[in-house]
Amino acid sequence: MAGQTYEATFVEDYDAPVYVISIAAELADMHPQTLRAYERKGLIDPSRTEGNTRRYSRRDVDKLKFIQRLTQEEGLNIAGVRAVLEMGQKLDNARKRIGELEDMVRHLASRLETDVEAAHKSHRFEIIPAPGRQMEVHERLRRRPPKQNAS
Repeated sequence: MAGQTYEATFVEDYDAPVYVISIAAELADMHPQTLRAYERKGLIDPSRTEGNTRRYSRRDVDKLKFIQRLTQEEGLNIAGVRAVLEMGQKLDNARKRIGELEDMVRHLASRLETDVEAAHKSHRFEIIPAPGRQMEVHERLRRRPPKQNAS
């Protein structure tokens, strides 16, 4: 950490595990032992090579910086950091699910529009939807058979 600064702008894939622990520690402005401690505590989970060497992604480095900000600037302990990270993960999952649901709604709306157009084409008369508030519903009267004369 003495004197050298590393810039990670050359990494195209945000999740690519490309940094060894010394580089990741330098990028996060931490000691490598801190990264190992955060891994032991379950706050960070770097990838491993076949030789079991840790490899950190840009996402991992940003997460380490976030953890550092929470502990040093905000005064959170490890349990607080863990809670914040879990809430962040839940929020990311919810946003992903919302995106999936929005895609589903767009697909169903498109399908509905196609089905309505097909229904209109198959009828001689156009179907006009009537607003429910302006309609009066009357009980259907039963038709009685005509009375027969007793002759």
